[in-house]
Amino acid sequence: MLYNLLITKVDILHLFYNPFLRGFCAFISSFLFSMILGEPIIQWLKSKQKQGQPIRNDGPEAHLTKKGTPTMGGILILLTFIFSTFLWANLSHIYIWLTVLIGLGFGFIGFMDDYKKLTKQSSYGIPGKVRLGLEIILSAVIIFLILNEIASETRHTLSLPFIKDFVINLGWFFIPLAIFIVVGSANAVNLTDGLDGLAAGPIIIALISFIIIITTSGIVFTDKILTIETTEKNIELIVLCCALIGSVFGFLWFNAPPAMVFMGDTGSLSLGAILGTLSIITKHELVWAIMGGLFVIETFSVIIQVLYFKRTQRRVFLMAPLHHHFEKRGWPETKVVIRFWVIAFLFASLSLISLVVRL
Repeated sequence: MLYNLLITKVDILHLFYNPFLRGFCAFISSFLFSMILGEPIIQWLKSKQKQGQPIRNDGPEAHLTKKGTPTMGGILILLTFIFSTFLWANLSHIYIWLTVLIGLGFGFIGFMDDYKKLTKQSSYGIPGKVRLGLEIILSAVIIFLILNEIASETRHTLSLPFIKDFVINLGWFFIPLAIFIVVGSANAVNLTDGLDGLAAGPIIIALISFIIIITTSGIVFTDKILTIETTEKNIELIVLCCALIGSVFGFLWFNAPPAMVFMGDTGSLSLGAILGTLSIITKHELVWAIMGGLFVIETFSVIIQVLYFKRTQRRVFLMAPLHHHFEKRGWPETKVVIRFWVIAFLFASLSLISLVVRL
């Protein structure tokens, strides 16, 4: 908004053409807005949610102390993120709008799920098939619009990490894959969001990694010169990523143990969908699978647990997702969270290495 209203018309503000400077401003404004709005929003959520988020009776005993904590904290994240993005980003770039729209859409699906859980006082929200159907329809629409903006020669291609100059053209089969990536990312982050601060840390790490990827996309090495070649539409996403980092940091301020508010499906679904969408826009879909390795592990722990139990009536893990298994083994919640953050950082580092070390 400021970019379109002022920066293009006032010469003295030419410095703000730089997306990194605007990204820094977006980060600061998101965090400050979170500090200002956090307490009022939490108090409002408490007034509407008399019993707070339902706590599973079969979960770790320590979780019973969290009874009464309000959920839907994703509202705070989305409000500050969208406002800061619109304040500092160049709104003439469609990728900004499409990324915000998928975040809002999945946030609304998560909101409906959270609302259903609260009204029923149950850990089960809207029916799984209904939720999945809504996610697939929304993802398909946004992906179709994204692919229309990508050059035809790379639109349906898939690059392999660690392998140079080798891409697979999937043709129209890329569309269901892209839908799977967005929907899978949303639900993987949702499964990981089970402890205070657990999902927020890896999300911040992933967003920083995407900033590095966007910045260095198309780097060309010569004997003495390093140049960066990337599209203007992609580079503008740096502002969006910085705004989201500031919002998640602001949320983490209130979500740090013991949490004053939970992210809820409102936040986790929207953030996961945004991360999956960024991987498609930047054409780093498989790199995202490495970067989000922690989310992948958490998801597979649930799949393995369910399939093995159906077949044998026994469990592989004491409880799934995996973070609950370690809680059941006696690890304090903060130890699980910090160690999982470390794992997320290692996966992100490996994903960035895959862009440099290529066969």
